[in-house]
Amino acid sequence: MSFSIEGKTAIVTGAANGVGLAIARHFLAQGARVMCADMDEASLTAEYGDLVGGENPQVAYFAGDLREKLTIANLLSATIDAFDGVDILVNASRQVAMSDPLSVEDDNVSQLIEQNLMTSLRLIQQVAKWMIRNAEKSEESDASVGAIVNLSSIAARRCQPELLAFSISSGAVDQMTRAMAVALAPHRIRVNAVAFGSVMSSSLQGMLSDNPDYRGEIIAKTPMGRVAPATDVAETVQYLVSEGSGFMTGQILTVDGGRTLVDPVLAPTH
Repeated sequence: MSFSIEGKTAIVTGAANGVGLAIARHFLAQGARVMCADMDEASLTAEYGDLVGGENPQVAYFAGDLREKLTIANLLSATIDAFDGVDILVNASRQVAMSDPLSVEDDNVSQLIEQNLMTSLRLIQQVAKWMIRNAEKSEESDASVGAIVNLSSIAARRCQPELLAFSISSGAVDQMTRAMAVALAPHRIRVNAVAFGSVMSSSLQGMLSDNPDYRGEIIAKTPMGRVAPATDVAETVQYLVSEGSGFMTGQILTVDGGRTLVDPVLAPTH
């Protein structure tokens, strides 16, 4: 059993900041080749510009709006051009937004379904099709074809009305993960997810900037008594895409310091 991802090629979305950035950098440190995708081209350039190039490139980046189907196709093409293939997809791009659950004008639910669910689903469909076609050319009939990880949230299981849209989209990501795991298992592609809370994501950083006391609320609701760095999620994702989890698919691993084990009343969920 091995947890190594050395020599593998990964697409990581949301790679310009927060958890996506931590995953991309962790994968690079573990010897993987990484296509870093995000809408924020300036941040991509700042984070990865100095690493791009050379005779044996390990990193490339792609800027674009992945809510557009053509952009997804272009991302896959750019990855294959840069690295001759793709073994891993990590859907780390996600948006958190507050909602008014009683407002008929509030369209955050549809927006977050498009951003957090549909973008990931379309990427899985496109990448999985390429993996399946590529595997048909291989003589290794028992080898793993690919691994996919989606980022979700404990908000899928915790009720907080002002996070209505985010909770619905997170729950949808969980169920999509299970459904695609069953659909792709015969093709030797595994699909899992990480649902996290009490982790220093970019959205949490923004909320703490606006309300520094929020950290104390989170810690009070977390049995392990701390906010974890984004690298904790990155290492869990590495496990899920490695051979060490080779018989796991359709699972939603929780990384939250125990928050979902205690009284959920108004506990922060992202």
